[in-house]
Amino acid sequence: MTQNNAYPISSESLTSTLEFPRAVPAVRLPDFNRDVFCILGLPFDRVNLADAGRITRAAVERRQRCFLSTPNLNFAIACMEDEQFRLSVIQSDLSVADGMPLIWIARATGLPINERVAGSSLFQSLRHAVLPAGAQPMRIYFFGGPPGVAQTASEKLNASPSAMTAVGFDSPGFGTIEEMSDADTLDRINTSGADFLVVALGAKKGQAWIQHNLSRLRVPLVSHLGAVVNFVAGTVSRAPVWAQKTGLEWLWRIKEEPKLWRRYWADGVGLLTLLVDKIIPLALAARRGRPDISHFDAAVMQVHEDGGDCVMTLSGALGEPNIVRLRDVLPAAARSGRPMVLDCSGLSHIDSAALASLMLLYGACRAAGRPWAVLGINPGVRRQFELHCAQYLLQALA
Repeated sequence: MTQNNAYPISSESLTSTLEFPRAVPAVRLPDFNRDVFCILGLPFDRVNLADAGRITRAAVERRQRCFLSTPNLNFAIACMEDEQFRLSVIQSDLSVADGMPLIWIARATGLPINERVAGSSLFQSLRHAVLPAGAQPMRIYFFGGPPGVAQTASEKLNASPSAMTAVGFDSPGFGTIEEMSDADTLDRINTSGADFLVVALGAKKGQAWIQHNLSRLRVPLVSHLGAVVNFVAGTVSRAPVWAQKTGLEWLWRIKEEPKLWRRYWADGVGLLTLLVDKIIPLALAARRGRPDISHFDAAVMQVHEDGGDCVMTLSGALGEPNIVRLRDVLPAAARSGRPMVLDCSGLSHIDSAALASLMLLYGACRAAGRPWAVLGINPGVRRQFELHCAQYLLQALA
């Protein structure tokens, strides 16, 4: 059963000055200047909680699209088997590590991502921010959650002063993505004037619903934050800070929602497998050191058109020492409408930073329906792709 309402704003001054935003463009090139790193086959931005707060607030202020993804370990493992789920993260505008196991993996493999940014923590940070004089609260629309929970969350959010106000909610039930994407539903969201659409449909379904509707939404900030609606409504209590920081939040979540034990058990088994197959070998490789800086200095990164294809030639060592050079050539490759071919016959080394940047290009090509192929990968470099769980980048797509 569907429940919805355009939730009344309690502040008369806000109601009188509310202007519904213009449409937010959904199709555009990725920001190749993002400081991203690959963990378990997904790109993660090197940001802390304060950084994520600044980025999301700026998106709201500028009416600039920001599709925020918050992968945790369960999310990352599921993405390995689900191409579309993985693509939803790759095509996000901001991807933060919402899980201590991901931080531990980053530390073990020498990556500079050292702070967990939980979606619920980010929401709370935005909620309790100090508003500048004359600034309006961020307008929130809750979409999803168990029956009645989105309404309760809206009421509780508006019951006390904060930097947020609820302007609408929907409890769409358990229909298909298409059934939850009818014109009336999207019109309610768009005409609410919301700044931040909080989706709670289950991670896979929520990400898929966002991707399905992003081009029709006029809300600048959109994210699937499944637990947030329950936390705000008070139907589920969030773990204490000590549990969040020590990686024991899963025990608290099981206490609050016993049915989650199966998910966490599967995550634990999956993590053990990844430790043996990927993480430990990658950590050992990181400790052996990367190539000499001369290999990065001599690297070649060029884009040209050849026989109807857009060809990007990559040779030498690619990674953090020359990542700026790689980022500089990616926009030209993304703007081309031709099939994308990566010639890696001269590539000798690739690290997490370079892989994550290539993922952004891959996501742009997939969004544009462009064929993708990688040529000339030697066994050593192929192994590097595999250890980073990024071997899907090597698969040719028509």
